[in-house]
Amino acid sequence: MPWFVYLARCGDDTLYCGITNDLAARFVAHNAGKGARYTRARLPIELIASHRCTSKSRALKLEYRVKQLTRRQKERLVAAPAGFRALSRRSSARPAAASARARAT
Repeated sequence: MPWFVYLARCGDDTLYCGITNDLAARFVAHNAGKGARYTRARLPIELIASHRCTSKSRALKLEYRVKQLTRRQKERLVAAPAGFRALSRRSSARPAAASARARAT
């Protein structure tokens, strides 16, 4: 069963990232006030980008990576959704600085 990582724009113009295996049902729930606590107070929300993943594990890892991005970087993902693929293919979840330190030792 496919899973999706999605970005939504809330009513107060903030961005929310989540995962689901049913995008349509998830957005109905969000907009009915039955979604995440964060979005309940920021209705309505609209889907602005999504990426299909092959498993829940991969979706969770990609969601984590997206949540580490700045707002500006998330806006770039929306403008160029291929960026989701680049993030999902990243082989290591370690930040670049940690990788550089590991190579230096």
